[in-house]
Amino acid sequence: MGRERALKEYRRRRDFGRTAEPEGEDAAATPDGEPSFVVQIHDATAMHFDFRLEVDGVLRSWAVPKGPSADPHDKRLAMPTEDHPLEYRDFEGVIESGEYGAGTVIVWDEGTYRNLSEDRAGREIPFAEALDHGHASFRLDGKKLHGGYALTRVRSGDDGGREAWLLVKHADRSAHGNGGTDPHRARSTRSGRTLGQVSGSAS
Repeated sequence: MGRERALKEYRRRRDFGRTAEPEGEDAAATPDGEPSFVVQIHDATAMHFDFRLEVDGVLRSWAVPKGPSADPHDKRLAMPTEDHPLEYRDFEGVIESGEYGAGTVIVWDEGTYRNLSEDRAGREIPFAEALDHGHASFRLDGKKLHGGYALTRVRSGDDGGREAWLLVKHADRSAHGNGGTDPHRARSTRSGRTLGQVSGSAS
């Protein structure tokens, strides 16, 4: 799928005369060659974490209600959302009332990732292909998240329901049992501010 086609739904849902979100005109890939990831906390109608991975010039995106966990025993529900432009990894601020996704957004974590997806013979599978097949493994190198993770599709949506995935930590050296993050107390890796401070509802 071409980048413009991939971003069609993202652009359809937004009025860029009213929202500060990026329209996605520049497709600047990560300079060092490693694809990027970003996790944003989004205080919208329902509080959630947005988990985004750079794939083929866009950010493939999942809404993760409880956020990523460093505990391999935690199986985090991840609901796919529309692809976002790469510039969205820099977005932090308030989406105005009345706009799609209205609410406050902060960048909770960011960094790069490495594809770990393999076929049964141990050969690397291109990351986009692994996602299409419904299971992708990767290693995160972020400011907060580290080590291996996997995304696995558990419901296809072919029956008319919503597609659903699970985001699970690998049992590696970076795993630990403290898997929870309080979104109200969490701070941005960009500004050091909380959701309340970005929205102006807290000092």
